[in-house]
Amino acid sequence: MRSKSRLRNGKEAHAYEDNVPLYRPPNNRTGRDLTSRLPLKLLTNTLSHICPHALDDNYSSLEESMRDGGCMLCDMRDLAQCALVSRRFLVATQTILYHNVRMDPVHYCEREVDLAAKRKRKSFFERNGEPVDAPKQRLEQFSRTVRDNQSLAIQVEFLKMPYMTRETCIADLARTVSVLPNLKYVDLPDGIYSDDRSCLTLKQELEARCADLRKMRYLHGAERSFALLSQSRPWENLENLELTRLEIEPTTLVSVMASFPTLHELKLEDSPMVDDTIFHQSPSTPSFPPIATFILQNTPRLTVGGFEAYLSRPETRKVLTHLTLVDTGVLPSEVYRILAASPYLRSLRINQSVHRAVTPAAIPPLASRSLEILRFEVESTSTSPHDLQLPSESYYQYLSSSILAGNLPSLVSLYALSTSPTFLLLPPPAAPFANARTPFPGLRQPLTLYTKSIPEHDWCLTVISPPTSTNRRGSATATRPVSFYNGSTQLGPQWGDKARDSVIVGNGFGGFLAVPSEDGPRQSSSGGHKHKHSWSKSSRGWMG
Repeated sequence: MRSKSRLRNGKEAHAYEDNVPLYRPPNNRTGRDLTSRLPLKLLTNTLSHICPHALDDNYSSLEESMRDGGCMLCDMRDLAQCALVSRRFLVATQTILYHNVRMDPVHYCEREVDLAAKRKRKSFFERNGEPVDAPKQRLEQFSRTVRDNQSLAIQVEFLKMPYMTRETCIADLARTVSVLPNLKYVDLPDGIYSDDRSCLTLKQELEARCADLRKMRYLHGAERSFALLSQSRPWENLENLELTRLEIEPTTLVSVMASFPTLHELKLEDSPMVDDTIFHQSPSTPSFPPIATFILQNTPRLTVGGFEAYLSRPETRKVLTHLTLVDTGVLPSEVYRILAASPYLRSLRINQSVHRAVTPAAIPPLASRSLEILRFEVESTSTSPHDLQLPSESYYQYLSSSILAGNLPSLVSLYALSTSPTFLLLPPPAAPFANARTPFPGLRQPLTLYTKSIPEHDWCLTVISPPTSTNRRGSATATRPVSFYNGSTQLGPQWGDKARDSVIVGNGFGGFLAVPSEDGPRQSSSGGHKHKHSWSKSSRGWMG
């Protein structure tokens, strides 16, 4: 480009003036704002779709509540820009932004490449520079905002931050939570769960200021503060409680549990002192409260007799819907007693190691009309190659016979540490000249089966559908899983592809067995005659 003062007089100067674009002021039409007619609740609901993670009400940490397919920091920036439209937009936007506050460390988009370079503190002697701790700065700015504006502080209910931020910025976090009276969940450092001295001020602020907290954990070392909960009662609205490696007496546990009237999720992990006495009723001690989600891990002194006593009460029997038993005193052969005592149970997980086989005909079958998800993870303690059959396989035969008998009509998902249920749940082949319209007793709805032979492997998905009364073939190939992979376009018929589909059967080690399809010619018997290249022609039909 050339300056106009340097142009020569004549055609060149006139040509420059002709090509200069004329300034046109923006056409700002002033009219009636149609959004002013919308109710504030509807406007808030509409703006919430810009930042969907702001309405996340789960009690999980920042790392566990990540959303796929979006950048949360960019969504917050777009929602904050909507506050500049009008005052009504400002009120609706602040309600969403300060409901669930997230301090993500990075942008999950292409902007992070440019922003990471700008955050570095460069100097003449150090060209690389040290990156700025962005989550720490966001926490300091957020703390200053809520301390200066009480109307925004009362709207904060969830506060989530990265692990390193909550571990290193304990003082800033304590100053922040001291002005948040309606806080329900906050990511806390690990020291606060074990009564570490560095987190004493933060814990005192939580007990004094945040009376509406809904989730708390107690680790080994916090036995004294846990026992004082029955007297101080700082969080009466607690809903989720996790106890790990606590050395407490059963009577202390029951008295503390009775101080939480709204508790509906409890996790007991590595508690060898807890036994069946926590479920016993006594006039001198309070009863164990009803729990909707009960998770027990490594509690060998809790047996099936204690659960039957606990589920004998009508108020507990109606509330319990999710139960997890990992390395407890409840044996897999005694699960039928728990199912019989809990008519509203929806999901059950049992993880146990066995060393002796069981006779399926000797115990009653598993029966429940409400159970939808069953994680039956039974493994053998001895894996000797000289054994003809592992002891755990007898339990999966017992499980398969219970399902095929129709005793679990609502079951939709099944997890098993064995590949045998994949074949045990398939219907037997029909006899020749049999009535094809005779229904097969067993599955009444599709069953999603997850199997693996080794706990370290990934789950193999198999969808087993009940056979139909018409057009049923002897091998029941309609119940075999259909692959979504295709050799040419890598898409199966479920995605609209017209190419032939492949039939797969899992081998239990993360792969699949090769099964010939019905499109190509099958290899037939030669009848005593040898044909040249007979094997190559027949195999070429189903090998691709």
